[in-house]
Amino acid sequence: MLHRLALKTVGGQAEAFINGGVSTKKVRKKETEFDRTTGHSYKTTLIILGLGFLLGRSVILFQLLPFVIPFLAVIFHWRKEYTVVAVLALIVGSTSISFLYAGQTVVAIMFYFLVQGVTNSFSNEKKLIPLTVFISVLSARYLGFIIMDGHSWYHVLTSIIEAGMAMVVTMIFFQSIPLIFERKKKISLKHEEIVCLVILLASLMTGTVGWLIFQLSVEQIIARYIVLIFAFVGGAAIGSTVGVVTGLVLSLANVANLFYMSLLAFSGLLGGLLKEGKKISVAIGLIIATLLMGMYGDNQVSMGLSLYESLVAIALFLVTPKKWTTHISKFIPGTPEHSQEQQQYLRKIRDVTAGKVEQFSNLFLSLSKSFSLLDTKGDKTTEEREVDLFLSRVTEQTCQTCMKKHQCWTKKFSDTYGLMEQLMRECEQEGEVSNRKLLTEWNHHCIIGDRVVDAMKKELNQHYASKQLKQQLIESRRLVADQLKGVSKVMEDFAKDIQREKKAHEKQESEIMEAIQRAGIDVEGVDVYSLQTGSVDIDITLLSNSYNEGEKIVAPLLSDILQETIIVKHVEGASISGDESRITFGSTKAFVVKEGVAHAAKGGRLVSGDSYSTMELGAGKYAIAISDGMGNGTRAHIESQETIGLLKNILRSGIEETVAIKSINSILSLRSDEEVFSTLDLSMIDLQDGFVKFLKVGSIPSYIKRGDNVKAVEAGNLPIGIIQELDVDVVTEQLKAGDLLIMMSDGIYEAPVVAENKDIWMKRIIKELETEDPQDIADILMERVIRESGNVIHDDMTIVVAKLDHHLPKWATISVPYEKKA
Repeated sequence: MLHRLALKTVGGQAEAFINGGVSTKKVRKKETEFDRTTGHSYKTTLIILGLGFLLGRSVILFQLLPFVIPFLAVIFHWRKEYTVVAVLALIVGSTSISFLYAGQTVVAIMFYFLVQGVTNSFSNEKKLIPLTVFISVLSARYLGFIIMDGHSWYHVLTSIIEAGMAMVVTMIFFQSIPLIFERKKKISLKHEEIVCLVILLASLMTGTVGWLIFQLSVEQIIARYIVLIFAFVGGAAIGSTVGVVTGLVLSLANVANLFYMSLLAFSGLLGGLLKEGKKISVAIGLIIATLLMGMYGDNQVSMGLSLYESLVAIALFLVTPKKWTTHISKFIPGTPEHSQEQQQYLRKIRDVTAGKVEQFSNLFLSLSKSFSLLDTKGDKTTEEREVDLFLSRVTEQTCQTCMKKHQCWTKKFSDTYGLMEQLMRECEQEGEVSNRKLLTEWNHHCIIGDRVVDAMKKELNQHYASKQLKQQLIESRRLVADQLKGVSKVMEDFAKDIQREKKAHEKQESEIMEAIQRAGIDVEGVDVYSLQTGSVDIDITLLSNSYNEGEKIVAPLLSDILQETIIVKHVEGASISGDESRITFGSTKAFVVKEGVAHAAKGGRLVSGDSYSTMELGAGKYAIAISDGMGNGTRAHIESQETIGLLKNILRSGIEETVAIKSINSILSLRSDEEVFSTLDLSMIDLQDGFVKFLKVGSIPSYIKRGDNVKAVEAGNLPIGIIQELDVDVVTEQLKAGDLLIMMSDGIYEAPVVAENKDIWMKRIIKELETEDPQDIADILMERVIRESGNVIHDDMTIVVAKLDHHLPKWATISVPYEKKA
């Protein structure tokens, strides 16, 4: 008892220690999160204090404060917990100018909260924020005028102007202020957001009006520094825009600064144009603008002071860390850093998508392997177990009530089991026990031998049904395994296509450009995306909007360079003026197929049991298929048509041909208990190299005619649906331009009753053909076979003839000499 109590006490202490450790970890984690949150809150408070102080000092047109209430409204609706901090910062900033402005700020804040309390009851409160700002600023400003000077229409107009400006600034601040605190990574800034951000920065600069360092204006130094940064990052357009906006806002604060708007805009334009020369060139642009505006500015400002201000701004610009400018450029559309950031983002999305597709591919492959293992694992053990179960069911009906059960199954177990197993095999093969010696031996061994044999015969029927169900289950698993494997392969290829990137082909691009220029065509640029044989993808920008030049000259030239046929895939305008065109060139198939078909139903009926299809697959392959359903008429037509339909859908999905045929065989064999068979004759022609794959399932031979030579192609596979486990033999042949491929159903091959050797007879009539037109050949063969059959159509007949020829573009005969570099 004491021992158990001691163990319990020790266990409780250990559990308390563990729990204490976990609690300590949780406390430390919470403390870390609290410290991080506190640090972030501390930084946010400092930033709001700085913004509020400067905006509280921002006075435009000598007496207006249009930035106070908009800033308060944004903080109140965006970060409500910092409202008190914002109010204090605004009041302190206004007080730093004068107590009169401080009083005006306090009154405006009071009116804002009063109007805000009224609008809180409305459902669309956020839409009323600009109106709330307008009413509060108008009321506060007009009340101040009445107290100081009394009523006048000038004061009313001034109040309306300030309230209108405040309403506009509110919408600008809602766009720009969150960008300063936004911790979520943005892909890019819109142009409107950039302008709003610049207006916010210029508004903050108005709060520094009057600050001097060694007679140098602080707002001018900051303004020129900001213009240098944006001109260096965004180029001439962004730089000049920032200069104009900054100068305009500063001129509202001090009319004397109106001159600086031209200086800032000009320096932003020059700096942006010279940005390729790095920071020094941008700084030189500011100096040039300062000197020019100082010399031709009617001496409005001292050129010496203005030059010193520019030099201080340049010094700050030169010491600005590169990572700052690089980080800013990622948010400016049109910059290389922004493009790289966009590509990196898209690459991440692509990799995530490809990773998910690969995961699904691996999942389907694992499922396929698991289903395959169920079919192959333990076949011998399963057969022995089935024998045991069968014999146990027989003994339950017979031996269980026999008086000699103990003697047979205890003392003579091996003899009894062996004899019963032999009887079972005999009944399975013959349907009854025909071996007289075995039957005599069994009757000598067992006193109820005839009864056991009869029970065994009855039990066999149930055994057959159970075995058939198990076989169908195995075939279903095999079908699922093959389908999952095929889907896995398709998804794996799709993931590889997603991850395929544009490779660097600078050398090939320069060679192609030089060759086109030597041909007398002005070319702007060449982009090579792929040079893989059969998958060439090249974009060329020509300095003329002429489709004919691309098709007649550039395409043959590329064909000569790349040693494969290239054609124009797509043409689009590359400029607004229409002087440039961007043409996409790509590979075309090396061969084309022209087919001819002839078919007839048995006895001249309308419905034939044969079905055929010719289709061009997306991977540069051409498929020809003939299916012959069992028998004739509507049912045979439905069976063959369904076989062809399944084949077309599976092949177009990208699944391999062998897996497709096995899947069709399993589907047809499992779909019905009745014996429904179909033959399938499939030819897959590769239009790039001319190789053809023959997959024949229960079909008769096909023939290849090359000149006077005729070759038969055959394979010994049973029809679809006869056996559940189908092994498809694949025969591969090489076709050349001008070859004829002749495929037919058994109605054609077996129709001529007078021919002893049908293969030799078919080769002879094919060899005697004088025409090379596929449709004429199909019609001639059909007519010859019907005539040889006594003008009677004994079975459904189908002939498909395909001729392979070189693919010749419209201007393939034009050749432009090209000198390859050593």
